[in-house]
Parts: sequence; C-alpha cells; structure tokens
Amino acid sequence: MTILNLIFLYFFTILVSYLSGSFPSGYMLTKYFNKIDITKEGSGNIGATNVLRSGSKSLAIITLALDALKGALPVIIFGFNSQLLALAALFSFLGHNFPVWLKFKGGKGISTYLGICFAVSPVLGIGFVLIWVISLLASKISSISSLITISFIPIISFFIQDNNLISYVFFIMTINSFFRHKLNIVRILKGEEPKIKMF
Repeated sequence: MTILNLIFLYFFTILVSYLSGSFPSGYMLTKYFNKIDITKEGSGNIGATNVLRSGSKSLAIITLALDALKGALPVIIFGFNSQLLALAALFSFLGHNFPVWLKFKGGKGISTYLGICFAVSPVLGIGFVLIWVISLLASKISSISSLITISFIPIISFFIQDNNLISYVFFIMTINSFFRHKLNIVRILKGEEPKIKMF
C-alpha cells in the first residue's frame, strides 16, 4: 500500500467514525417524539441520562442503544487493523461529544464509550456494564457510576488486550469524559448532584 493510499485510509476512517459518532440520537428522538429541544432541558446534554430526566424512559433506552451503536459500528468496520480500530474508537467518541450538527455541543460519551468497549471486546463491554450497575446501585447517581466505570476501563483493557494502542485511546477518552463531567463533579463535591429517577 502506497503512502497516499494509507493517508486516504486513515482520513476515511476518521471521517466515517466522526460522522457516525456525531449523529445526535437523543436530540433527534426528543425533537421528533416529545417536541422539545433537549439541549434546553435539564443539564442541556443530549445523552441518555438527560433524556431520562426529561421524562421519557423509553426514549432514554433507545438513545442509549443508538449512542452505543454509533460507537460500535466504526470499530467493527475498521477493526481489521489495530491502528484503524484505535482511530475509529477515538473519533466516533469525539463525534458524539463534539457533533458538528449541534455546534460541537454534544454528550459526555458514556453510552458511546460502552458501545466501543463491546465492539473491542465483549468481555470489556460486560465488565463496563457490571461496574456501572454496581456503582449505580451503591451511589444512586449516574455520573458517579459513569466516572468510576471509565476510570477502570483503560486499566482492564491493558490487561486483557494485546493491542495496547486501544488502551491508550481509552485513557484519552476517560480524560475527555472527566472534563465533560466537570460540572457534575462540582455538584458531586457539593452534594447537589441529582439521583437518577428510577431510584
């Protein structure tokens, strides 16, 4: 493969992955079914948790599934190469967090992170779910369970994956998600972070 072909393949992977990740599932679903702008409701986030807080459990579940799927698909498509897999994971995640369609104001990446984990390794995906559920049952707060879970994923990935590059990508994703959760962290420290409604 020539250098030009390689550059094109990398660029194509980045573009497809970003566009896949940037599809604003929660925004589109709530706009169509609930006739609301989710970016002006609750935390203003387009992710499943804020969709749930807007009052629709069914749309929240669908949002979670679609956000996970849009992270998983690029990883599955480009997973034949470890470098392309890493690029697909990173840029589908960044697409969700910074979608061009919403002036780069997207979600926090947790559902997309989950989809990427399942696409990389079912064991990693199951580990994600187990840690998240246990943390949620203990804390009753979605953001705390999410932050705990994504803190463990890069470490678990490093031990179960031969492709260390994806472990570094998970680390970058975790750092980005922590930054995206900065207001949640402030509220957690103040004891003001709301508990999830199902509890």
